[in-house]
Amino acid sequence: MAQAMRRHSSVSLFATDGKPHPLQDTLMAVTLVLGALAFISAMFHNLHLLSSWAGLIGIGTGAYGQFISATTRERFLLIVGLGASAVGFFLGMAHGGLFGGVLG
Repeated sequence: MAQAMRRHSSVSLFATDGKPHPLQDTLMAVTLVLGALAFISAMFHNLHLLSSWAGLIGIGTGAYGQFISATTRERFLLIVGLGASAVGFFLGMAHGGLFGGVLG
């Protein structure tokens, strides 16, 4: 059987295609930072505004980053950031929401 065979294929999670992706890497970094901020600040009841807004923006940047991502490394780290953003957002919403205590 004549089949095309890939030699030296890397099965590493952090393997890239060898091309620069500045927009995707920036979105990945922003999503990770916002996810960490939302997740950590969600542990404090009085920081619900910070955690809910950081989580909401992190969900938006992570979703767009997933839409335009090119490598497995980007997708993996975007999912980590999206998960942390979502947990921070939902806990922030449970503790008071996006405008809790500001309006009214």
